[in-house]
Amino acid sequence: MAGWRSRNHPNYWAFVVHRVSGFLLAVFLPIHFWILALAIEGEAALDVFLKWTEQPLVKAAEVGLVVLLAAHMTGGLRLLALDFLPWPARPKTWIAVAGGVSLAVGLLFLLNVT
Repeated sequence: MAGWRSRNHPNYWAFVVHRVSGFLLAVFLPIHFWILALAIEGEAALDVFLKWTEQPLVKAAEVGLVVLLAAHMTGGLRLLALDFLPWPARPKTWIAVAGGVSLAVGLLFLLNVT
């Protein structure tokens, strides 16, 4: 039963968000390289893809991707700060800061996209 209580701790959820965001970004990487390859193939192939990206669902996915990237980056910075900075660790504060920065970056990107 003690294992279930640890899953309600903010550190556990920060760990989950960091791992899941890292996995989803790794899944996205081959897609990104394929899109870059379209640019090498020629202007027409890239233009077809860019026209497809104007759909609202794709725009929402782009915002989600930016939030994932920000969550992974801020989660990693949080871990580095906890490991290397000399002040006493306040995990809930660092988790809140990491989450807030991630959402702020996503919202700024959303405002810029529309």
